[in-house]
Amino acid sequence: MQVLATAGHVDHGKSTLVRALTGIEPDRWAEERRRGMTIDLGFAWTVLPSGRRVAFVDVPGHERFVTNMLAGLGPVPAVVFVLAADQGWQAQSQEHWEAIEALGVDRGLLVVTRTDLMDPALALDEARERVPWPVVTVSGETGEGLDELRRSLDVLLAGLPAPDPAAPVRLWIDRAFTVKGAGTVVTGTLAAGTLRTGDTLLADGEPVRVKALQSLGEPVGEVTATARVAVNLRGVERDRVARGTTLLSPGAWLATDVIDVRLADPRPPREAVLHIGSAAVPVRLRPLDTPPPGAPAPATRLVRMTLSRPLPLRIGDRALLRCGGRPITGVLVLDVRPPVLRARGAARRRAAELAPVASSAPGAATVLGWRGVARRSELAAMGCEVSTLEAPGAGDWAVDPLRWSALAGQLAAMVADQPGIPVDAARVALGLPARELVEALVRARPPLAVSDGRIGGTGLPEPIVKAVEALSRELAAAPYHAPDTTRLAELGLSARAVALAARAGLLLRLADGVVLLPGADLGAARTLAGLAQPFTAGEARIALDTSRRVVIPLLEHLDRAGLTRRVDDRLRTVTELAKEGAAR
Repeated sequence: MQVLATAGHVDHGKSTLVRALTGIEPDRWAEERRRGMTIDLGFAWTVLPSGRRVAFVDVPGHERFVTNMLAGLGPVPAVVFVLAADQGWQAQSQEHWEAIEALGVDRGLLVVTRTDLMDPALALDEARERVPWPVVTVSGETGEGLDELRRSLDVLLAGLPAPDPAAPVRLWIDRAFTVKGAGTVVTGTLAAGTLRTGDTLLADGEPVRVKALQSLGEPVGEVTATARVAVNLRGVERDRVARGTTLLSPGAWLATDVIDVRLADPRPPREAVLHIGSAAVPVRLRPLDTPPPGAPAPATRLVRMTLSRPLPLRIGDRALLRCGGRPITGVLVLDVRPPVLRARGAARRRAAELAPVASSAPGAATVLGWRGVARRSELAAMGCEVSTLEAPGAGDWAVDPLRWSALAGQLAAMVADQPGIPVDAARVALGLPARELVEALVRARPPLAVSDGRIGGTGLPEPIVKAVEALSRELAAAPYHAPDTTRLAELGLSARAVALAARAGLLLRLADGVVLLPGADLGAARTLAGLAQPFTAGEARIALDTSRRVVIPLLEHLDRAGLTRRVDDRLRTVTELAKEGAAR
């Protein structure tokens, strides 16, 4: 299924068009039918010639109901923009189009209605100056052009990007009501993710249970985006949920009441209303950037926005800002956990941070750079793609590489000044949030080591430490090209030095004159797990890009460690222990 919203000036035939396409009356209230004017959101659906199902969110066109219009327009991926042939481009045509552009909705159809009343040529000429979408001309009264409209809708839907069914759910509620015998029911447009009967979600931070689901009037056990969905909530009072509330996947979203944004307004107001999804929230604005005296006003500004109540927002979200007497303005969310602005010049420095990414949403590496240290799960909840983030750290913690390098230097200096400093004392001194980060820093800085909760050196002579560091550089590009005894001697690693370094955990000694770096055995097991099982020593040698001199003692070491197992005199197989390590 896909979900489309209508848009356009009042009395241009949006509801008539939806009724003609679907056979469903979208105006739900008697007052709407009496006045012949849509006041609130209406919903209808149909099946297109291809078999695709499409649902419509019919929005009001009158200027007094713009808030309702924006609640329906916010979550949809495409729009049917309606223009009456006998009236042409009107005030709310312009306002609705500005909202569509500000939200970044770039797919849709321009439908010119009432062709039974007037030739559509003049209205088309007006609209084509603004709307770049394919055009269909129809009459909702006579049915002329409806078949062409259905075919055009099929083409539009076929080109829409598929939403991610595994994405976390954020369902903006646009209706909430009570059904006798069932309890509280809410509806909304599911833009991403999947809902299932029995799911536990969060509503304003409180857990709620999905008792039942409906989509297009039919009971279902599961609904995948994009879809119109009705959710029956178990044991939830009607007054707990309303338009603008969200149903969220637990642990996947951050509620925030302070955000940094790019605002498409050269002169931001002090107060306004933020519209996102189905929510409308009063906000206060503080510009972060200040144009130089005498300079022309920029087209966009960087602004700190304080919301009257927290919302589950993400970096990259698009929203709208309304302030009486001003055009609707587009908002791009750049940060949902911005730093507090206390020191003199803090706003200006923050604007300088945001400026390079103001034209698009910043990535995970940029956001991590702003913070220095962050949990990967928190970055994901903020809207960052963390699967490709390359950053040092430990566990769920990630550290900006520049910050990591600086911390390593601080730690080395600290240990030199206070040998045996406790790990927790070092953590506090370095300003780190977790002990595991200090331990990871220690592992990255041989000859430092942790013993009995304290940080100190390995106790090795400095020449041996420097020789190991030189060997580490040689093996960085080819980890299984173990140097022979001649090269080890040239590096300063005699048999005694190798034994001492291996005992300190700085080297992996496989046999006399055959040494690798710590962890090379685990890396080899991961590589060998990718071979067809069982494998020969020759196949292992090729896979690891090494020599027989190295591969035979390495395989024997893997056998002893339980990472490989001999099948016969010629073949080995990787054990389940190694396969589990490879999967991790």
